[in-house]
Amino acid sequence: MKHVNMVVIGSGPAGQKAAIQAAKLGKSVILIEKNNIIGGACIHTGTIPSKALRESVLQLTGIHQSTLNNHNPVNKSDITLDDLIFRCHQVIRTEIDVIREHMQRNGVEMIWGEAHFKDQHTIDVVRPSACETIEADHIVIASGTTPARPSTITFDNERVLDSDSFLRLPALPKSIIIVGGGVIGTEYACMMAALGIRVVLVEARPMLLEFADSEIIEALQYRMRAMGVTLRLNERVDDIRVLPDGLVQATMQSGKHIRADSLLYCIGRQGATAKMDLDKVGLTPDSRGRLKVNEHYQTEIPHIYAVGDVIGFPALASTSMEQGRLASCHAYGEPTCSIPELFPVGIYSIPEISMVGKTEAALTDEGIPYEAGVAQYREIARGQLLGDEGGMLKLLIHEQTRQILGVHAIGTGATELIHIGQAVMALKGTVDYFINNVFNYPTLAECYKVAALNGSNKLRLLQSSPTSLETPKLKIVGA
Repeated sequence: MKHVNMVVIGSGPAGQKAAIQAAKLGKSVILIEKNNIIGGACIHTGTIPSKALRESVLQLTGIHQSTLNNHNPVNKSDITLDDLIFRCHQVIRTEIDVIREHMQRNGVEMIWGEAHFKDQHTIDVVRPSACETIEADHIVIASGTTPARPSTITFDNERVLDSDSFLRLPALPKSIIIVGGGVIGTEYACMMAALGIRVVLVEARPMLLEFADSEIIEALQYRMRAMGVTLRLNERVDDIRVLPDGLVQATMQSGKHIRADSLLYCIGRQGATAKMDLDKVGLTPDSRGRLKVNEHYQTEIPHIYAVGDVIGFPALASTSMEQGRLASCHAYGEPTCSIPELFPVGIYSIPEISMVGKTEAALTDEGIPYEAGVAQYREIARGQLLGDEGGMLKLLIHEQTRQILGVHAIGTGATELIHIGQAVMALKGTVDYFINNVFNYPTLAECYKVAALNGSNKLRLLQSSPTSLETPKLKIVGA
């Protein structure tokens, strides 16, 4: 039996960073991956393929140029799935090489096979022809998730698809129904619409991406409709079936029927924990296979940690990486300073959106007085140069302290732009930083100054207004 300081289960972003951090602290580390290739869902079916696909869509359709030049020079019907996937494969191969190099450089040992808990410190790694037992002082579960596949739906991976099987389609459909208006469903709906595919997006809630700022999402929904996406909000799917003519039919609870060439089911993901024998160590996942952890990412068993998508929201590659690093630091007493409440969120819709900090709805619920400062891309020279007149950046500012409470953006470069606000918020900065700072011209970063001036002017008007609701009495001269 082999003994090491730490075993990490799963080689996605969370597992990679947990393993490397422990190795950098001088610990012996084994990383277990059930597939025969490193990277997890992030590299092979999730973040990297979908973002590479999006970049290919933007480049091949010339969607930004069409906005700038008021015409589209590309015949979208000529774009094939092979055109889109080619770039994905290039990026995936490069990312795999980079990750493998990082593991080798830091002395992390890789073992291929399924991890099964034998007891609280021992894991059997099962392969088709062998089984290896490893004992560890600390264990990090970073097994990720898989697309949820309800038993009531028959997935044939040709007409009825999940986000994994969609990437293996032989050809693009002419029309598609997307069930689920979360991050994955919204991103794919935008990509397909940009390619000229008829898209119907069904979402049970009254708005897409309800965790985000409502004004930003309203703007996104407007842009999606302008691209040709039909949004069926407040609608639930009761039945999905393939008709004799090959079309897929989705029947709503309201009685509506929607038909298309394909259907992409994107409601939820399931924690990849079912085959780990967690019952042998006293861990019980929830109904969606996710594990509960404390603020240090420890499960109920202190030396067993869980990080990444397997613990649920926000389930982003960026946050997963940080969770893995923090878990290893905590396991070995390494001091850290992280601000989880300022983890940024980036959604690669078309246009992309991003946020950090509180939303207007959250501030209202918490009774925190605030004012919003807004900058429109059409006011910014760089926005005009990019041909993006629909972008927007919004600062949420505390009425009394002038501290920045939240930053929300939609438009070209939103996921990059958000980090300026994140840094200022982490340093407890106020709106005055943006007012007094100088930004390169022309850049999108100027949005911060415009939004800060807009918000500051509103605060000045608010503070100069009479606090009493009574009508001021007129003083009559000579009375």
